[in-house]
Order: sequence, then C-alpha cells, then structure tokens
Amino acid sequence: MHKITTQQIRSTFIDFFKANGHTHVPSSSLVPHNDPSLMFVNSGMVQFKDVFTGIDKRSYSKATSSQKSVRAGGKHNDLDNVGYTARHHTFFEMLGNFSFGDYFKEEAIFYAWNLLTKEYKLPKEKLYVTVYHNDDEAVSYWKKIAGIGDNRIIRINTNDNFWSMGDTGPCGPCSEIFYDHGESIPGGLPGTPEQDGDRFIEIWNLVFMQFEQVDKDNHILLPNKSVDTGMGLERISAVIQGVHDNYDTDIFKEIIGHTESILKVAAKGEALFSYRVIADHLRSSAFLIADGVMPSNEGRGYVLRRIMRRAMRHAHQLGAKEPLMYKLLPKLVDLFGHTYLELPRAEDFISSILKQEEERFKTTLDRGLKLLEDEAKLIAKGGVLSGEVAFKLYDTYGFPLDLTEDILKKQGVTVDNKDFDKQMNLQKERARKAWVGSGELKTDAIWFDILSEFGSTEFLGYSLESAEGKVLSLVQNGKKLEQISKSGEKFTLIANQTPFYGESGGQMGDIGIIESPHCKIQVLNTMKFLGKVIGHVCLLDEGIVSINDVVKMSIDLSYRKHLKMHHTATHILHAVLRDVLGRHVTQKGSLVAEDKLRFDISHPKALTKAEIKLVEEKVNQIISDNSKVVTKLMSTDQAMEAGAMALFGEKYDAEVRVVSLGAFEDNTNPYSFELCGGTHVKRAGDIGAFKILSESAIAAGIRRIEAVCGKFAFKEIAANEELLNELIDILKSNKSELLQKADSLLVSKKDLEKQVEKIQISSLMLSDDDINKTSASIDEGRLLYKIIPENIDAKITRIAAENLSKKYNDLVVVFVSKTAEKLSIVIAVSKEISQRYNANEISKHLSSFIGGSGGGQAGLAQVGGSNLTKLQGLDHELIKILS
Repeated sequence: MHKITTQQIRSTFIDFFKANGHTHVPSSSLVPHNDPSLMFVNSGMVQFKDVFTGIDKRSYSKATSSQKSVRAGGKHNDLDNVGYTARHHTFFEMLGNFSFGDYFKEEAIFYAWNLLTKEYKLPKEKLYVTVYHNDDEAVSYWKKIAGIGDNRIIRINTNDNFWSMGDTGPCGPCSEIFYDHGESIPGGLPGTPEQDGDRFIEIWNLVFMQFEQVDKDNHILLPNKSVDTGMGLERISAVIQGVHDNYDTDIFKEIIGHTESILKVAAKGEALFSYRVIADHLRSSAFLIADGVMPSNEGRGYVLRRIMRRAMRHAHQLGAKEPLMYKLLPKLVDLFGHTYLELPRAEDFISSILKQEEERFKTTLDRGLKLLEDEAKLIAKGGVLSGEVAFKLYDTYGFPLDLTEDILKKQGVTVDNKDFDKQMNLQKERARKAWVGSGELKTDAIWFDILSEFGSTEFLGYSLESAEGKVLSLVQNGKKLEQISKSGEKFTLIANQTPFYGESGGQMGDIGIIESPHCKIQVLNTMKFLGKVIGHVCLLDEGIVSINDVVKMSIDLSYRKHLKMHHTATHILHAVLRDVLGRHVTQKGSLVAEDKLRFDISHPKALTKAEIKLVEEKVNQIISDNSKVVTKLMSTDQAMEAGAMALFGEKYDAEVRVVSLGAFEDNTNPYSFELCGGTHVKRAGDIGAFKILSESAIAAGIRRIEAVCGKFAFKEIAANEELLNELIDILKSNKSELLQKADSLLVSKKDLEKQVEKIQISSLMLSDDDINKTSASIDEGRLLYKIIPENIDAKITRIAAENLSKKYNDLVVVFVSKTAEKLSIVIAVSKEISQRYNANEISKHLSSFIGGSGGGQAGLAQVGGSNLTKLQGLDHELIKILS
C-alpha cells in the first residue's frame, strides 16, 4: 500500500475530479448561511443545498470540494466520544464530488472505484459496498465497473441507505463503500449482528438524488437527477496510511508529537486520550475562531467555549502550568494553512483568543477540580453527583455540564441532570435556548418565488442616484398583490433595477421617493432578501401602484451622502486600528447609519486615552490627505491573494467588489484594501472630519467604537467648544490657564471641605459643662443623646460621636439625624464601659424599635430605619435598653 500524506490525499482527490471536469469549490465557512436548522456546517453538501433544490444557480454542473465540518452541537454532537474512540472528531474534513443534474449513478460509481483503486491504490479485495435493497441499477453498475460479485454487494433495507433532505425535497438511495481492516479487528459486515465492530469501516457514501419527497409516504422522480458524495479525509487517510486509528495518521501524530515535546509527558496510557482531545479540539477551536465564532455563553460561542475548556482541562491533566493551546497554533497553521488561507490570515487573532480564554479558565480550574474531587470521593462507583454541585461548578467555576460528566466518566459516576436543570433557573433557560437554529430566520418562501421568477435585482446605485424601473412584484403581509391603492398602506416593492441600496454589510438601506404619473410613494427603508432581491419598504402617499408600472426611483441624496461618508470612514478606521493596536485587530461587526458609525473589533482590552487620540488623529490625517477611493471587481481568489481584508465567516460570491484608498494617487500601495459591496465617497476628503464619541466593551475580547463624520463631527466639536467657552466664562480664566485654574479650585474645594468637617465636628464636640447638663445618668456611666441637624454629613456625625466616646471613659453617645425618608443613628461607647454597654447590641434593639437594620462593633455601631414616628420616644427606649 502506497504511503502518502494527508495533504497529498486531499490534493489527489481534488485533482482527480478537476481532471474529470469538476469545478473545485473552496470550503464554505463553518457557519451555515442557508440552513437555519444547523449550528455548524457538518457535511460537504451544505453549501450546495440551494443548488440541489433549484433555488441557487451556478455556472457549473459538477463540483468537488474539501469541506471543513464540525459536529459538536445540536443533533450532530460527537463531543463526548472524542479522544476515546478511533474515529470521532469535533472537526473533520469531508471530501466530496457533486453533480447538479449532470451525471448520475454510473459515473459516480466509476469515479469512486477508479479513485480508490487506481489513484489511492487500495486493494480491491478489501472493498465492500452497500446499496439500498431495491436499487438494482446501482448493483448492476458495481458489477459492471468494479467487477465485484454479490458476496461483496450488501443490500440494506433500512433508511441507513436512503437519504432525504427533510420531510419534503430531494431524496434517494445511497451506496456506501466499506474497507476491511482485517480479521485481527473484531466486527462484521453491514447488516450483520456484528456490524458495529471496527473491522469494516465506511469510507465513502454516494448519495443518488433520484426522487422528490412529496409527503411522508410518496415520492416522484426528479427531472434532473443529482449526486452528492462524502468521504471523511481522516478515515481515508487512516486506511491509505495503513493504520486503524485516525489519531495515528500523520496530521494527528505531528500535533500530538509537538504537544508532547512541550509538555514532556509521554503520550501513552491514560495520557494518550488527553493528547488526542487536545489535538482534535485545537483544530475545531482554531477553525471556528477563524470563521468568526467567539467563545461566549450562548449559541455557537457556547459550544466553542465547551470545546476549548475540555481541551484546556486535559492540558491541565497532563501537567500544563501555563496556557498551552496558543503555543500549538503555529504547528496547526503549518499543517493546514496552505489549504485554508483563513488560518494564517487570522493566526494572531486566534492565538490571542486561545491564550486569553485559557488564562481566564485557569484562574478557576484548580478550585473547581478540587471541589469535584472532594465530592467524588464521597460517591461510590456507579453513584450520582448531585445537580446542586454540578450547578455550582457551572455557575462559579465555569465548568460546562458535559465537562463535569467527562471528568467523572472514568470513575463511573454520573450527574443528576434533573436536579441540575432545576438549579439552573434563569441561567438554565439561557442555556436551553442557547441554540434554536442558525440564528438567521428562515427566509419566507415568497422571496424564493420572486427570485426564481424574476432573478436578482440589478443595483444601479454605485453610479446613479435616480433611475427608472419596472415594478415586478408588490408584497404585503407575506402575500403578492396586483396593486396597492389605499393611501397610508405599507408594502414592499420589487423592481427589475434600482438605485436604492439594500441594507447589508452593516450599511443601512436607502430612503427616498418612488413616483409615476399614477402614484407617489415614500421609501422608508430598503432591504436585501436572499442576498439578491432588493425590496423597497414603502408607504403609499397617493394614487395607485400596479404590477408592470414603470416608476422613477430617486434616493434621498443627503441621507446617502452621509451613509457613504460613515462607510468609508469605517474602512479608514479599521486600517488605523490595525496600525495602532496590532494586526490581530479584525472587524467583528459594524453599523453605518446616516448620523453615526459603530465599529466592533477584536481586541482584548480597553483603548487608552492616548490610543483613542492617536486613532482619531491618524484617521483625520488620512481624510485630509484626500486620497482617491478606488473600487473594482475582482475574483475572490485574486482579491485575497492581493491582500484584501475580508470578514471571517462572511459569504462572498465568486466575483467581489474591492474598495481601496491610500496616500498614493495611483493606489498601488493602498492604506485600506477591503472586500465591500457598500457605497463610498469618491475621495477621503469628502468625509470632512472624524470624531470618536465612545469606546466600550460589548463582549469578552470585543470592543465597540462609536464615531461621527462630516457635519455630525463638526456639531460634536462645536458642542465641545461651546462647553469649553462656558467653563472659561464660569471660571473667569483663559484657555491656556483653564486646567491650572480647575486644579486650583479642586484643591481649594478639598481644603474648604476639610475646614467645614473640622467646624462641624467641633460643633458636635460638647464641653464638659454641656455634657454634664445634657447627659443622663445610667448604671455605669452617662448617656449623651442628641438630635443632629440635617445638614451635617453622616461621616461627620460618626467621627464626632467616636471622638467623644474616646475623650471620656463613661459615655454612651447616641446621635440621631432625621431626613424626610429615614432616621440615622450613631452609637459610640467609651472603651471602659463597652463590656457593659455594647454598641452592636444596642443597635440591634434600636433596629427592632424603628423598623430598620444596623450593626457594628462593641465600641461603634450604626442604625437606619424608615419609621420616622419612632423619633418621639427614642430617648425613653434608650434608657430602657441601658437600664
């Protein structure tokens, strides 16, 4: 058997199908954009789903790909098994070839057999196939092409060999290819009682989309039959490299060996499982972060955090004292960066997130493990850990429930999940609702209908501010109408072309006017549906608008102008932030509105005042340089190779619009170079000015900057100037001396406050004669009871009472102040009599008397209460308490 690397196996697959007329389609993001039922992309066909259903049209009819996939959440969750079995992973690559109404069973079987036996040189006698029990056509092709007999063709009459997209839609029989690892491995052929053994392993699944499922019981033949195949790269690599375990393939061996060299612990015995978990989870963590997923407490981010913390716990188990994962990242980038360019592009950012998350987790890991260890000692094998303890681990120490279960698994201890759920309360609700879909609402079928009938809306707004268009569809309350005739009605209008920009990429949609000889319409907003249909959200002012009307469409020029200014400013801001803060900074979200911009970035800490000032200065310098803003269309690959900034996880078409600007007129070395479909100013100077309003945190590792441009920036600057002038007038100063004057005033204020404090304290420090006259005798001393004026601060009252108790050796001082809402009481007792008259005990009695609360120490205590009527009689109550 020929030994080749995993990289070569992947390349051989792609090259084989390219040579057979297939278009190589790069892997899509791990975050699905066309299937709200999925948390992560988990197979090669996901990015082609709309092609198979006919919603999306491509320029090719045959494709091949190596698709990044993750199964660690939702219904496809392999997390608990990872590291302990030979073939479970959270991250894996799915090799696939696809036919969209082009070839069918014969060619698919031909390609599969030739690739496996001629390119990969697998022994024919080691290969077995399964078919759906009544798929005689597939059986005949296997016999004809592969020359194998009935003894190696297994008919399966269960849904294991019949694939469907859902209750309705494309479906069809499967043919799976199995590899025989040999008699030394226990297990039997598919369909036998021993089929769950590891001897016969499925390496490739060929799905023949032959029917359309009409309802649960009926399906009809599809007019265009298609093929979808999937072969796990890790599985086929194990077979070709002559090993039984995926973790013994070259990729995993390199990652595990590199980790072993850092930790200096042999990868054998129990430690081997930990090494495997780390290697697998490093892959999924890095790729998810590269595709825009951030660790958090909900949704995809929560699953990522679970994966990361499981790996980190195993690193701790192996003795890692410092963060480990980020140290392994360069090895991963070296192994995968040539195929998945998003990894080297995002390497700095991924590294910072891995390190930051591990540092955060390590602060509580030791204490959490100690708690779990102590609790587990009290539980016999086969016992149950209380949900209350599991919840404490989750709530206080950040242990996801499955991490606790994973730790206890070796001891045969389970968790009382029902009790855990009960303890969760509101947090449980958040966790339960953390994933209900992809986060994107399922688009109404009506927009698919409109796209299918009329195609994409042509956007004219890059060059035109008004244009004529033909009304193709009118939508109201999810229904298509022939006309709208009632003034004041809201509806959505779709035309064949429009200068109105549909909200996307952070830029708000345009507003404006649509009119014809028959109507006048306000456009309140413009939306983009399915990324292709531009819908004008309208209000009918007057007249009637009907299907097929030709209308004049005019955007609000002032509104668009300020949108463009703020949008171009975000590009400049992005480039400046990367210069000032570091290359790890990437855009994590934005809002481009008429009157402001909001820009979210990946950065682990708050910007300093100096950094904010420098960013603002640099942006304004670029604006004043007035360089030309250049836009052009490029292929996605060309743009990426040229160094264009792209959003990780964003879906881009084959052809993209690239926006650049910089200090050079010819733009050969632009300062900012980004993929962007939005509208922009012609020159940087058109922005006018840029002013940062605020900088804040919105999530771990994510900062938000809000800023304004143009007239809104000048308005902010003018407001600041007006405030400055008012301060100058109030302080009777000039600008150069303002800070000195303000400092001087603050110093004077503090001096005056100290003087006032001394005076107020002195006013409460009674003379010996006054104390003799006003105090009442008690068994072992004197009670000094006094009502304090409202204008004296509580702190002064406390200091004065305490000073008096220290000056004399026989005083119980009780000072009472009253406001409109409450009574405040200070009790100070001379040290010499504090055993007889304890201030804390007195405070408890008074708290009960006035309906309040309080406490303190033997020599000093305080009480507060809202029952003002108790002021009368308080002195008598005190005498009673002290008697």
